[in-house]
Amino acid sequence: MIDRRRLLSLGASAGAALACGPFIRPSYAQAGALKVGLLLPYSGTYAPLGEAITRGLELYVQSQGGKLGGRSISFVKVDDESAPPKATELTTKLIQSEKADVLIGTVHSGVAMAMVKIAREDGIPTIVPNAGADIITRAMCAPNVFRTSFANGQIGRATGDAMIKAGLKKAVTVTWKYAAGEEMVSGFKKSFTAGKGEVVKDITIAFPDVEFQSALAEIASLKPDCVYAFFSGGGALKFIKDYAAANLGIPLWGPGFLTDGVEAAAGPAGDGIKTVLHYVSDLDNAENQAFVKSFEAAYKIPPDVFAVQGWDAGQLLDAGVKAVGGDVAKRKELNAAMAAASFASPRGPFKLSAAHNPVQNFYLRELKGGKSVNLGLAAPAVADEAIGCKLS
Repeated sequence: MIDRRRLLSLGASAGAALACGPFIRPSYAQAGALKVGLLLPYSGTYAPLGEAITRGLELYVQSQGGKLGGRSISFVKVDDESAPPKATELTTKLIQSEKADVLIGTVHSGVAMAMVKIAREDGIPTIVPNAGADIITRAMCAPNVFRTSFANGQIGRATGDAMIKAGLKKAVTVTWKYAAGEEMVSGFKKSFTAGKGEVVKDITIAFPDVEFQSALAEIASLKPDCVYAFFSGGGALKFIKDYAAANLGIPLWGPGFLTDGVEAAAGPAGDGIKTVLHYVSDLDNAENQAFVKSFEAAYKIPPDVFAVQGWDAGQLLDAGVKAVGGDVAKRKELNAAMAAASFASPRGPFKLSAAHNPVQNFYLRELKGGKSVNLGLAAPAVADEAIGCKLS
């Protein structure tokens, strides 16, 4: 059962929309609001991420007067609870019972893979605003599936490039033993070793254990000149504090999710950690400045990378809906327009690869005084490898 659904209608009535568009004779499908199904976590550990994505998306729609491509928008919000066993049922209900025109979700990769499987079969235009499982835009790629976030391996590759540019040559990796960690490490190793770096040891810790002392002792004995680590949330905070307490004197690097969300809580223990991600809040571009200003005005907090990914899901959908004059029944044309979309994002230039994953800049950041500070471009226009994707 969908017991956490919230229905939000934005914008003016369809009648007003038609009055403003005399040059297009709308079909029946265009007569009402465009129904967008949101399958996101609104409870549990990932609830803040789901809320940030939703806020970014809603803010973009509001910035367009409550409409996308001339259509008013109705959101049907379903809490996926970050529970893969429920994903098939909830996705099916959004498509079949709620009659969603478009699907946007989600955060948890396990939920996303189940969602994408159904979306591929149904053909519903689908945008993934976070889940980074490589397979979504590799072997599971499809004409109707798009991503506005990242692939896990893509972030790892960008971080490896930045570490080579920093002159680092001998690394130890450490992460939880689960898919996201393994994909982040795999991407890192590809670029780091391609740049003549050496990975002397991969250390994995059972998920979600937070006892890091044995791993830290092993790192100390190996004496690398850097450590590449991927943890997130509370586990990341514990690792950061334990790492600082160990006083290893070895630079700590990782993908941006190592520090995002725990910057202030890390305190002095986090100072000096360098991370790489496709967004940092102080990027100096007009789109980001306007986005930060409007987000802070609306929600009284600064935006994060998840809000950006939600905003860009709105931008991508807008490009597709405009191209078909609001008639989302023209799925082939809608998908083609989204695949070809190119626009200014708060993160910088945005476009998609042939596999429908973002080709995007990655930025080097350093944690200082509880805030990630932009140190500049780490790797420009990075595309995922798209292994196994047959789109062209």
